[in-house]
Amino acid sequence: MHSTVIRGATIIDGTGRPGYTGDVALDGDRIAQVGGKAGPATREIRAEGHIVTPGWVDAHTHYDGQATWDSELAPSSWHGVTTILFGNCGVGFAPVRRRDHDELIGLMEAVEEIPGIALAEGLKWNWESFPQFLDALDAFPRAIDVAAQIPHHPLRVYVMGERAIRREAATAEDIAEMHRLVEEGMRAGAFGFTTSRTNSHKTLTGEMVPGRYSEVAELMGIGQALGKVGYGAFGMNSDFDIETEELGWMTRLGQQTGRPVWFLLTDWPTDPARWKRLMEGVRAARAQGAMVTAQVCGRPVGVLLGADTALNPFSIRPGYQALLKLPVAERMARLQDPAVRARILSEAPAEEYLRKLSQFRQHIVRRWNRMFKLGDPPDYEPPESESIAAIAAREGRTPDEVAYDYLAENPDHFLFFPVTGYNVDNHDIIRTMLTDDATVLGLGDGGAHCSSIIDAGIPSYMLTHWARDRSRGERLPLELVVKRQTSETAQFFGFHDRGILAPGMKADVNVIDHANMRLHKPEVRYDLPAGGRRLVQRVDGYRATFVSGVPVFEEGHFTGALPGKLVRARGA
Repeated sequence: MHSTVIRGATIIDGTGRPGYTGDVALDGDRIAQVGGKAGPATREIRAEGHIVTPGWVDAHTHYDGQATWDSELAPSSWHGVTTILFGNCGVGFAPVRRRDHDELIGLMEAVEEIPGIALAEGLKWNWESFPQFLDALDAFPRAIDVAAQIPHHPLRVYVMGERAIRREAATAEDIAEMHRLVEEGMRAGAFGFTTSRTNSHKTLTGEMVPGRYSEVAELMGIGQALGKVGYGAFGMNSDFDIETEELGWMTRLGQQTGRPVWFLLTDWPTDPARWKRLMEGVRAARAQGAMVTAQVCGRPVGVLLGADTALNPFSIRPGYQALLKLPVAERMARLQDPAVRARILSEAPAEEYLRKLSQFRQHIVRRWNRMFKLGDPPDYEPPESESIAAIAAREGRTPDEVAYDYLAENPDHFLFFPVTGYNVDNHDIIRTMLTDDATVLGLGDGGAHCSSIIDAGIPSYMLTHWARDRSRGERLPLELVVKRQTSETAQFFGFHDRGILAPGMKADVNVIDHANMRLHKPEVRYDLPAGGRRLVQRVDGYRATFVSGVPVFEEGHFTGALPGKLVRARGA
């Protein structure tokens, strides 16, 4: 008598091999049988016409804080994700001294746009060292499994104090201590180490983050700890100021440690050839024996611009700023007032004012050909003919008027502004990166960018857009889409007991009505601690999601079951 049998589904087992019809049987927290006709079970799910897959392993999230207070871990858990990995981009909350609590909250708020009020309210700080942080995670019940990487910025502040915040060079003694603490964290169960070397990551005061200009000796010294323990990956976000130098030390690190080294890669509109050059660098590093890999995203990284999000094209105009302190319903009523509309539309910023803005904010207030009505269901591959600029030209109105009137209609209306990954008005470049065996899928950023970006639903988007719906270019095989976010992410980061449907593997399983999957339009909620704001996105089509053989979601509803655990690398 099995615990559960899923009968008659198309089995997409995570290996990439063609799907086939059969039963999947679960016994306790393990998979007992895949394919064929399984025996009787305590519970049976009739799944003819559906697919059954491993649970998604999402390797790029920022639930570092949320995982300490939220058992459901939405929205990622709504989208079939059964294992999440955080500690990305060099930010996190351990190791930490009491005096630096606010510093780390500020870093996370500035870099990942998680409301500081929510972090201050939600974090219990019942840890100091990284192993203690893992113990705190281990003690908290949750629906899905979590795992952590050691972030550079807290580590540097812990070892160097104010010198780290001032971005001073680490001494040999500092590097030795960081090496020791990373080794300690790895042996306690961390899955790797991450850092950030990009100008887009700044503190709340506009300063660069503590590790932005860390010297190569520091990074190499820390990375050697991964080689010493023999597991874990070294990851980073980098501007690649001097591409050959950056790729050079990453290659040496991979050669010397034998560990994977990964970096985030997107298609930049300011340098359209950059992604090709960096992928050539990845292949050159691999030819020299270093497992260097680019982590890529399944769709453009895009900001949502709305009346109740962090930014919109009118955010810098005085007439709009005067409304920001009003409740959303009252703000919407004022925006629909013809006099208010006329005033805000008359306040187009002068060129001298625009020049004072960051390049990104300059784009937000005038790149109308890069803004699109998101719609419902949302379209993340819109043609330029549907941009705000194109609509305005067709209708004989100004782009300001088109954007304003759309946003003022409803607080649930969003403009989609692709920041990266959309140099041309299609996903062909993304497709090229997704099909490259020197890349790994990630960058969903679940739990982060709460008021501007919601990409936690990318696992579902991969199944709907790439494996079923894409009309503006070639689709991807369903088997490849499943493999990219199950066995590939699991094996790359060292989750050796999941990611494949096979006897003896962990019973993390999705049962999906693929034909009827549907991503909903994002929505704004104020449900973080202290009423913090966040964007979420729902999806239809998940019949059931199992974690360790226990159903945690059924027909899109949380069952309340909490089988999720902290996963420690190498079973530490």
